[in-house]
Amino acid sequence: MKSLLIVILNLVALVIMPTVAMAQQSILQDPVAFEKEHFTKSCDGQVSFGDKFATQQDINNDKLMDIVINEGEITCKGEKQAYCTDEGCPYNFYVQVAEGGYLLVATAKIYSYDFILRFGNMVLVMKMHPRFCDRKDGEAFCEITVRVRGTKFVTISQK
Repeated sequence: MKSLLIVILNLVALVIMPTVAMAQQSILQDPVAFEKEHFTKSCDGQVSFGDKFATQQDINNDKLMDIVINEGEITCKGEKQAYCTDEGCPYNFYVQVAEGGYLLVATAKIYSYDFILRFGNMVLVMKMHPRFCDRKDGEAFCEITVRVRGTKFVTISQK
């Protein structure tokens, strides 16, 4: 009886999990509108978005404009940076795909980021809480440098 239950649970997981994974990878035509609609609902309509809420830039060096959403630019029910903590603010990174639309490729809780040219490619340098670099030495932040290749973030260095 126990093994039958395990087999049934495995079959349910086999059927449900690919559906969940596909939902997470759905292509959005307008991620800014999608994000604004989400936060408008979660803030009961009492929301405002700062000038740097959405930034268009090519983050993966494919000449298509991608979108970075900064949740630190949200005022929800009168509370500025309502989604931020001492570990930073959530940022959502959307990559534009050749088929049209955008794909959410990463979410990171960071203090800030810069795009810099390194060895001929633009790389993302994120300032993050020291725990993300496994540090407890009292430094205010750590820097993680990544290169975005297609839809994947590849870590180059941590300091």
